[in-house]
Amino acid sequence: MVRTPLTPEERERGERLGALLRESRGGRSIVEVAASAGLSPETLRKIETGRAPTPAFFTVAALAEALGLSLDDVMRRCAFVPA
Repeated sequence: MVRTPLTPEERERGERLGALLRESRGGRSIVEVAASAGLSPETLRKIETGRAPTPAFFTVAALAEALGLSLDDVMRRCAFVPA
């Protein structure tokens, strides 16, 4: 299966998601938050750094729960805002 290249907007949204996750993680380690969400630390690291800018819905939902974020807040803070 060939994956369609990401648009600039998708990349920007992934960067905003990564920044939100890093900010929300605060002093907690990647290992601690990843374990809480049922993910590998490498998966969380990839999302936070933008190397995985379009994670699956259930991955985002698990991270939001582990970090005490609502999905509404995640969407508001990460959604594309046209100029």
